[in-house]
Formats: sequence, structure tokens, C-alpha cells
Amino acid sequence: MPHHTSLIAMLVAGFVLAFVLGALANRLRLSPLVGYLLAGIVAGPYTPGFVGDAEIAPQLAEIGVILLMFGVGLHFSLRDLLSVRGIAIPGAVAQITVATTLGWGLALLMGWGHMAGLVFGFSLATASTVVLLRAMEERRLLDTRRGRIAVGWLIVEDIACVVALVLIPALAGALGDGDASAGEIGIALLFTFLKVGAFVAFMLLVGRRVIPWLLERIAGTGSRELFTLCVLAIAMGVALGSAELFGVSFALGAFFAGMLLNESEFSSQAAQDSMPMRDAFAVLFFVSVGMLFDPIILFDHPWQVVATTLIILVGKSAAAYGIVRLFGHSRSTALTISTSLAQIGEFAFIIAGLGLALRLLPPEGLSLVLAGSLISIMLNPLLFMLLDRWQAREDARADRERPPEPPVVPVDIEGHAIVVGYGRVGAQLATLLRHRGVPIVVIEDDADLVRRAREDGFTTVRGNAANPRVMEEAAPDRAKLAVFAIPQALEAGEAIERLKAANPGITALARAHSDRQVEHLLAHGADAAVLAERELAYSLAEMIMASPAYRPPRTA
Repeated sequence: MPHHTSLIAMLVAGFVLAFVLGALANRLRLSPLVGYLLAGIVAGPYTPGFVGDAEIAPQLAEIGVILLMFGVGLHFSLRDLLSVRGIAIPGAVAQITVATTLGWGLALLMGWGHMAGLVFGFSLATASTVVLLRAMEERRLLDTRRGRIAVGWLIVEDIACVVALVLIPALAGALGDGDASAGEIGIALLFTFLKVGAFVAFMLLVGRRVIPWLLERIAGTGSRELFTLCVLAIAMGVALGSAELFGVSFALGAFFAGMLLNESEFSSQAAQDSMPMRDAFAVLFFVSVGMLFDPIILFDHPWQVVATTLIILVGKSAAAYGIVRLFGHSRSTALTISTSLAQIGEFAFIIAGLGLALRLLPPEGLSLVLAGSLISIMLNPLLFMLLDRWQAREDARADRERPPEPPVVPVDIEGHAIVVGYGRVGAQLATLLRHRGVPIVVIEDDADLVRRAREDGFTTVRGNAANPRVMEEAAPDRAKLAVFAIPQALEAGEAIERLKAANPGITALARAHSDRQVEHLLAHGADAAVLAERELAYSLAEMIMASPAYRPPRTA
């Protein structure tokens, strides 16, 4: 039978190239985003070899945008923003203004129009959440004052990008002929805000009730497949419905869907279950963006590439540094924030791609954004390395003058149990152990679950247990027990092997979902691995045999 392979070829090439180049970038201690973008360049029309379908790639990218924005809404934390609102809100707004102005000025020097300049400048103003959080987590900074300011700063940037996604199409329509009056622009913006207001009102009045209700009903069925499908249906359905019924962007609809779902008690499970699909299409989004990059711009317009990169690395970072210092924070905090923001990522591509689709931004504008992103993301680890060295010297010099930040885990804790994962299994396990008088240290990388564990009174280390720094912070050398309540057996096996090397006498237990996973965990040092389905069957069998219906009759 005939096969129509355009979509299949695009998916296979995108995933394979992204995997190979992403793994290579990770091996070189770069962000995998670099590898994903390079995969798109390889599959694009400007390089020899395989060329992806130019019609299918943008549609896959649109799905990627929807799921990316859904993830942003799902992890949106007003609490994190409010805790540092005094510096994050004015700081981020001022830094975005400076970076946008610098990009706009560069665009005017290149002969572009004002609207192209504003889109180009705004694309350079926002940092990559993925890159920033990874750098912060590697340095155990997420729970420090510096980390909270950086996260709050990112939240303000995310909100600004959502607003830009609403305003740019409206301004593009009003300025399409180039001679729109102030009244026409005002009417266009008013009409846009009315549509957005109607959508927001509908979501708050209807969606806020329907989405949690629907999730609760589906969760009650006990079907993980249906629950995952429900989450994806909400994300995609709200995004498409918002565009068709209210005329707002897919991105805004997906963001609101995630934000409302975040209020549900099932938000953590929704985030976990939808993560594989979100990650997969996010990768395809970066690949499709990379396909639009023409490498020849590096040779035809080298000074523009250098200027773009300097705006990202120097311009907006210097603005962030000055703003943080102006608000009275230390030089260490200012350097950490400015270094964190010295790169651009996913939102830059979304804004620049929208500008290109609306013909506000010339094709070389997107290529410059991509070039600046690739260079800045590759240089960001080097900047952090220099910052780490400077910070180490400053800490050594100021040890007697400034007390270090208190550790999360008490220094006198001993004989405790390390519970890895605070999901449904880990939370119940930690509570049962505490009732039996066992000291508990929880390791969890999800921000919402970390907050919940701390609210429940548990000492909690934020991060991935496979990260040596994270495990070291949980004091494994003084622990008696480690229980891995996470479903990722490969990740647990790696962490157990490292844990046993630090403390050979510790008892390590883990959960598994197949016989092969049990073998993997035992091979990596686990003292026992519980096969969840088998234990459930044993428990049910014991309950059945203890019931009166199956109790053997008494003999006379």
C-alpha cells in the first residue's frame, strides 16, 4: 500500500537529529537547546542533505508553542512573584525596556521600520526559563534570595511576553498600511482588549469551575491514560477555542488553561503526566525554529550578529546589574541576576516567529535572533564559571564578616530517612515514617511539591536526586535509610549507586513497575525494589482470603 511519509519523515528526522545533537551539547556541558536548534539548522533548507517539510514544520511548531505556554501557565506562581515583587517587577520592566530600546536602535541602524525594531528588540529582552533554571539548580541557588529574585524576574518576563502576544497582532493590523492614525490604533487596541477581556471573563467564570471539575471526575476513574488525554485535551482545546471563538492567540489560550489547571489539587499529577508530550513537542518547536535560520548571515552580516550578541550579553545584563544595585542589593546578587539573564531562548523565538508571520520582522531579523540565542546560550556556562570563581574568592574573603546562608538540612541531623519524591506515594510514606518517629529529609525537584512538603513540615531539598550536589545536601553519610518513591527507575538507579558510594551501610529501597526495572535497581545497589502492581495484587489477595466469604468452614 502507498505510504505518505512527509509527516513521519519530519517527526523521525526532528527527534533523531535533536536527540543526537542535544546529547552532544549536554556532553559538552551546554544547554540541550543548542543541540535542538542545530538539529533544525541541519534539517533546514539552507544546509545540504535532508530538508524538512516547510508546511508541516510550522504546524508542529504551533503545537510546541501551545504546550510550552501551557507549561508556563501550569507552573505560574503568583506567590513566588509576590515574595520578591519589590525588585522583580520594576527590575524586569526596566530591563525589558532597556533591551528593547537597544534592539530597536540597532534595527533602525539596519534600515528597518519602527515596528520591526520593537519586535526585534523585545525578542532580545527575555531570558530562557530552561537555561536559567538549569544554571540555578546546578548551583543550588533556587531556594536562596538570589534564586527567588531570578525566578520572580522570569515570571514578570513571562507575563510581559503574554501581553506582547496579544498586542503585536493588534498593532500589526492597525499599522499594516503604515499610515494608521492614533485613533485607528486606539480602536484596534480597544477591540483587542475587549476580546481578551471576554475570553478572560469566560475562563474565570466558566473554565475555573469546569476544568477542575472535569479533572476530578476523570481522576476518579483511575485511568492514567484518560487523565493524560484529559490534560492534553484541555490544553489544546482551550487554545483552539480561544482562537476560534474570541480571536486571541493559541499561546494566550494555552497559558490560561495551564494557569487555571494549576489551581486544581491534581495540578502536580497533570504536570507530571503531560510532561513527556510537552517535552517532545517543545523539542520539535526548537527544531522548526532552527530550520528558519540561514547560517550565511554569520558571513554576510557579521557586525549585526556581534551587535545583537552584545545587546544580549552586555546591554541587558548591565541594565539588570545596575537596577539590582540601585535597589540596594549586594554585588553578588546583582552579578548572579545579570549573568542569569545573559541569554535568550524560547520566548524570543515565539515573539520573533510571530513578527515574521505577521510580516513585521524581516527574515534576517529571525536569523539574528537565532544567532544571538545560540551564541549567548553557549557562552552562558562560561559566564557562570567566571562568576563561580569570583564568588568563591569573595566568600573566602568575607567568611568572618558575613555569615553564610543557613543550610536547608540541619547540621546535627542523624539517623534520618531520605525520601526521594513527594508525589502521592512519597507524601504518604513520609507521613507514615514521621508518625513512627523517624526524622525525614525529602528530595523533590517540582516547585509545587517542594512547597507542599515544606508546608507539611518536612525538611526538603529542592533538586534532582541524581545531581551529586542535591544528594550531598540531604546528608546521606549520616542517614540510615533512603526510599526512592519516584517512578523513574533509571534515574533512581543512578542516584542509588552514588548514594551507596557515599554511605555503603545505608539501606536503599525503591519502587518499580516491571521486572526489568527491579533487576536494574538491584544491579545498581538497591537493597530491595517493590514492584507496585505485584504488591497491590498480594494485598488484595490477603484481603480476599480474610473476608468471610472465603474463610474456611469450621470442622466439628
